[in-house]
Amino acid sequence: MSTQPLPLEGITVVAVEQAVAAPFATRQLADLGARVVKIERPDGGDFARGYDTAARGLASHFVWCNRGKESVAVDLKDVRGLDLVRRLVAGADVFVQNLAQGAAARLGLDAATLCAAHPRLIAVDISGYGPGGPYAHKRAYDMLVQCEAGLVSVTGTEEQPVKSGIPAADIAAGMYAYSGVLAALVRRGTTGRGGPVEVSLLDSLAEWMGHPLHHVMHGGTAPARTGLAHAVIAPYDAYPTADGSLVLLSVQNDREWRRLAELVLERTDLTDDPAFATNTARVAGRAKTDAVVAEALAPLTATEALARLDAAGVACARLNTVADLAEHPQLTARDRWREVGSPVGSLRSLLPPVTFPDGPEPRMGRIPALGEDTDAVLGELGVRPAELEALRVDGVVA
Repeated sequence: MSTQPLPLEGITVVAVEQAVAAPFATRQLADLGARVVKIERPDGGDFARGYDTAARGLASHFVWCNRGKESVAVDLKDVRGLDLVRRLVAGADVFVQNLAQGAAARLGLDAATLCAAHPRLIAVDISGYGPGGPYAHKRAYDMLVQCEAGLVSVTGTEEQPVKSGIPAADIAAGMYAYSGVLAALVRRGTTGRGGPVEVSLLDSLAEWMGHPLHHVMHGGTAPARTGLAHAVIAPYDAYPTADGSLVLLSVQNDREWRRLAELVLERTDLTDDPAFATNTARVAGRAKTDAVVAEALAPLTATEALARLDAAGVACARLNTVADLAEHPQLTARDRWREVGSPVGSLRSLLPPVTFPDGPEPRMGRIPALGEDTDAVLGELGVRPAELEALRVDGVVA
């Protein structure tokens, strides 16, 4: 039986958000029990709603980042709509926004302004490059920040740099905004005061670039782009098997190499061969190292190769597709899938990574239709039905 509530029960979040970074942050808060009121434009809402229709007619990004929220459609360019949002913020614990640089300040919804008016409020400004400096007003889409942060320069093959297949800059900023809110809530619990929180996509992704950054700053050279291989370890790559699959294996030290050579490659002659016995030698002769591994795995199916590698205690993995991930036996065995409500019916979704064994499951609430909760939320502010209808006729709310 659950003995504790979700950790953010009783916390109210108001978010003027769009795309991925801020919605991803506030979805984590909703999963952990917070009430999240999402403010959207009446004329289409969060533009991520229109990215695609892959999730049974809904946008896959929106489905991923917006469950468990209440959608309130309000025109912030109308003074009546802006007043409604300010009233909502006055009763909130947390406010999050990721509008274009300067837009929140023009509306009086920037963290500094709001925290000065509401000392217990935690207000988060998420931007592309931060509030100052020569890049402050540049557009900061995820791929652009991946390039500016150098991520693209270390990802891909020797011939071709590539961007990450997921929005790494958005995710990084979203996670730092999420953890920043949690830290600020802890501080408010001891001091009674909230305060502003700043997160930028560039700062967040630059932090994730720590390994190559320190490699360059203190070693003088950038790690090579090596595709699936590791820049400084061999063998560490994906190898084809008889059934057309790819199996990735990683040898972390020379003891593991001896196990690989004896038990998987069945080449005891390689254990003490100076060309293979040390990682330095194997990296220097990477082509020869990869060739002997590939030759041994080629006659095996992926299942046979993985079984042999596991038995030898060599780290390994199947190179899965996204469809494979959706049916991953480990996720199924650990009961990680749930059904989430949406305007198009129930959608399969993963439980969030953070769970609390002594409390209830994360609250994976419904994905809202645009403006689904406008009347209910604004009704709590005392806005009467006749006033709501007048605002709706004027296009202030939807």
